[in-house]
Amino acid sequence: MIDNAILQFDRALRTVFASARSVRPVPGDDMPDAVMDDAQRKHAAGLMRINHCGEICAQALYQGQAIMSQDPAIREALEQASREETEHLAWTEQRLGELGSRKSLLNPLWYGGALAIGLLAGRFGDRWNLGFLAETERQVEAHLKGHLDKLPEEDRKSRAILDQMKVDEAGHADTAVHLGAHELPAPVKVAMKMASKVMTRTAYYL
Repeated sequence: MIDNAILQFDRALRTVFASARSVRPVPGDDMPDAVMDDAQRKHAAGLMRINHCGEICAQALYQGQAIMSQDPAIREALEQASREETEHLAWTEQRLGELGSRKSLLNPLWYGGALAIGLLAGRFGDRWNLGFLAETERQVEAHLKGHLDKLPEEDRKSRAILDQMKVDEAGHADTAVHLGAHELPAPVKVAMKMASKVMTRTAYYL
């Protein structure tokens, strides 16, 4: 138990403070960077900072849910999704650097809150745990679609990253449903959307 606690703490520190690495090539990495004015670049950076925060939260959610799951197949599905989210973390971090910006100053707070939510979701059993995962990924996919509409048209590199992230998130939701996810009650979905809005509005600036 102590060894596992140390490993989980180390994972949290690496997620929040270390630079993530990607096995897959970064989408759009071979594209030339677009010429954008300061306002466009700042806006694109704000959107990518939100997406980076979302990946920080995803890592924490999956970690909490995997800790609580009693089913090896579900734990493996959560770990696989977590590995892909780590790549998203690397992609968005790299893009933030290219845009001359930084990660959110509140990443430790986002991580801690999401970890608590993941642990709580896991306490209700694997089917509800999976339901929470599926709904999270559906909301993230919708959120990414919105960002694709808001990005400067010229920013093809950011678009390539978000396009691939959207494909991956949809796949995670499908996997959760295939493994037996329960549909969450409407009030829970609304609460998740409200919490997401608080994070996105804050992370755009901080």
